Amino acid sequence: MNNRRQRYLNLVMAMAFVAATAATGQAADITIKGNPVTLVGELIAVGDQAPDFTALDGSFKPVKLSDFQGRPVLVSAVPSLDTPVCSLQTKRFNTELAKLPADLVVLTISMDLPFAQQRFCGNEGIEGMVVVSDAARREFGEAYGVLIAERGLLARSIFLIDADGVVRYVQLVPELSQEPDYDAALAAVHKFVK
Repeated sequence: MNNRRQRYLNLVMAMAFVAATAATGQAADITIKGNPVTLVGELIAVGDQAPDFTALDGSFKPVKLSDFQGRPVLVSAVPSLDTPVCSLQTKRFNTELAKLPADLVVLTISMDLPFAQQRFCGNEGIEGMVVVSDAARREFGEAYGVLIAERGLLARSIFLIDADGVVRYVQLVPELSQEPDYDAALAAVHKFVK
């Protein structure tokens, strides 16, 4: 197949995905550089049971939320680790790990491919946190209501799930180019995780 035909097929598939997901999406007060976007699925809320999902680690090994059953999990969702704000967010939570309760799992998830995540973590010294990709299955983005239909990326968001699997904190950052409120997320960790 020639490159021109392949590019055309890729464009058609992308347009079909956007059309299909936009039909089931929700209007959200989320913007990218001031332009509103549509999120796929329904945003989970505080008090909900956290939906299980499967993502891939840097070795393409499946990682499920349920793998951490009985432990609290802080989920930091970012669009792409190769962007400045996502890099800052990931490095900030990596730095905070030493001050957080030992049984807390800090999980960063993005749509980057696993080998790109592995490269990023190696270059930036990211250790101790679990970094996974939602690119193959998109289970997290759809189940948590943070998949951006128009871009196929995750909206910048933070979720705290307690040891019983109950969502205790949700932060959906209104502008994709802005950092989250770290202090509020960390205060929730200290309130709900002992």
